Amino acid sequence: MFVHDAFLRSGRIAAVSALAVLSACSGHKQQPPAPQPPEVAVVAVRREPVPLSVELPGRTAAYLVAQVRARVDGIVLKREFTEGADVKANQRLYLIDPAPYRAALDSAAASLARAQANIASTAALAERYQTLSAGNAVSKQDYDNALAARDQAAADLASGKAAVETAKINLGYTEVLSPITGRIGISQITPGAYVQASAATLLTTVQQIDPIYVDLTQSSAEGLRLRRDVANGRLKLNGPGQARVTLVLEDGTPYPEKGALQFTDITVDPTTGSVTLRAIFPNPRHVLLPGMFVRARIDEGVNDGAMLVPQVGVTHDAKGQAATLVVGPDDKVAARVIQATRTFGDNWVVEGGLAEGERVIVSGGQKVQPGALVRTVNWQAPAAPAEPLVAENAPAATGSPPLQERLARSPATR
Repeated sequence: MFVHDAFLRSGRIAAVSALAVLSACSGHKQQPPAPQPPEVAVVAVRREPVPLSVELPGRTAAYLVAQVRARVDGIVLKREFTEGADVKANQRLYLIDPAPYRAALDSAAASLARAQANIASTAALAERYQTLSAGNAVSKQDYDNALAARDQAAADLASGKAAVETAKINLGYTEVLSPITGRIGISQITPGAYVQASAATLLTTVQQIDPIYVDLTQSSAEGLRLRRDVANGRLKLNGPGQARVTLVLEDGTPYPEKGALQFTDITVDPTTGSVTLRAIFPNPRHVLLPGMFVRARIDEGVNDGAMLVPQVGVTHDAKGQAATLVVGPDDKVAARVIQATRTFGDNWVVEGGLAEGERVIVSGGQKVQPGALVRTVNWQAPAAPAEPLVAENAPAATGSPPLQERLARSPATR
């Protein structure tokens, strides 16, 4: 009996203690942990030399173009070239019937001989009359007539010489020669055709295509910006004032030869607002033909003070201005309007709006607002895709690693 009562008393004590503990817990509820700031990936921007280039459309043009035209009238007797072949300067292309011009040369030569004979007799007569006139053996009028005849004979001699030279030139024009070395085009006439010097009948065209010109079009605003950057010293031209140029052909393949920029036209086309730039390229294999459409990349120079920001970290506001989010020294987000002038690889070239060393949010910016507190980690560039298998006898692709890798190596301080 005693044991049973003791057991009941101990059970009551345990129940009371449990109620006391439950009441104490109900009076002091546990507080949830404070939320952590969102995490964003950042890149610390640095100033570095950035090569600048521009891609422009253009068309090829022959280095020299010679339209071969008739310079005398006559029947074409021969064509002495193969259309589309290479010809040398002074190579005979056509032969126009020379018979009339040989006859004209013979006639001029005969007139010259007659003038030479006439001047001998008139000169001798004038000399004789001079002596007789001194002794009053002949009249003054006769002496004057002798002098006039001598002078007229001298003029006839000069005219005869000029006529012979003209006849020789016309006879030479019956052999139509190539004025330049180059590739000849389609013959516009056939043997037996009648050509005229007065109509300047077109016979064929010869073009020199090694080297070859490439005429490019650039907006006047871009040209103005380029000249301003060079004048301010922000842009350095490569080489002794000449920018290097590379080409991409119509089928997308790169042209192996490198070219040089020759000049920029000073006249702006009022209809398009563009100017013409001319580059020159070697063309030893005649891959480039006049009139081909190409795209040219011009290496304008190097900007020593530019900063690169990955494109994924740059947006544009309602006004079209480039903007980005930066993390300040207090780990708070701030919005910035930047001057992003052009792209370079997967990055924007920023020339204003950021200070060196500032941390730009590249990933996670969509979940934060300006003024928010954030945690930062260094941004890692996406892994390059696996290289495709290269088929046998196919050229292997070459290239440099993405620029984000270099940016990612810059530690971002928290």
